[in-house]
Amino acid sequence: MGFLDALLGRSKPVRPDLDQLFALPAAAVTLQAAAGFEPTGLGSVCFASVEGGTFSRIQEDAQSLLDGSVEFSQDAYGYSWLLARHPAEDVAGLVNDLHAVNTSLEEAGFGPQLLCSLLGFRDERQRPLALVYLYKRGTFYPFAPRPGAGEKRDNPLELQVRAMLGNDLTIEQDLSRWFPVWGAPGL
Repeated sequence: MGFLDALLGRSKPVRPDLDQLFALPAAAVTLQAAAGFEPTGLGSVCFASVEGGTFSRIQEDAQSLLDGSVEFSQDAYGYSWLLARHPAEDVAGLVNDLHAVNTSLEEAGFGPQLLCSLLGFRDERQRPLALVYLYKRGTFYPFAPRPGAGEKRDNPLELQVRAMLGNDLTIEQDLSRWFPVWGAPGL
């Protein structure tokens, strides 16, 4: 960072640390014990869409990397999602797959297109919850949509989860960066 950048308030972006994803299994145990949220066995990676043959190659690489246990989709905003499935109790295996996909996309030069990864949870009342990893920030945040309430969030639950997981994950401190991921695969 140069002198002019410091003077104008610009800062270098945080370099993403994909190894932070490996903290998710411990966070899942904490979430289970403290709030009764169980892993669903679903996780996803979101990235800005890539055109043509490159996207086909990404799909083929992910299919072969994860033994075909992935699905691809596009959301209403044009972002691509890769959904991975594992048995609910295999959080570590699911995290390994998400890490592998993120790493392979990054190594293939698509790091700037990576947006987030998420891991899904539900409690006994079937309330959905996701732990979202922001690729460009290197931080996590909880996202809890209210079931049957349209696009409304359960903010008190999100803040409660933030307090529970503060020792397990690097939580995003800027609440304005807790972006909603409505209808995300894996949620």
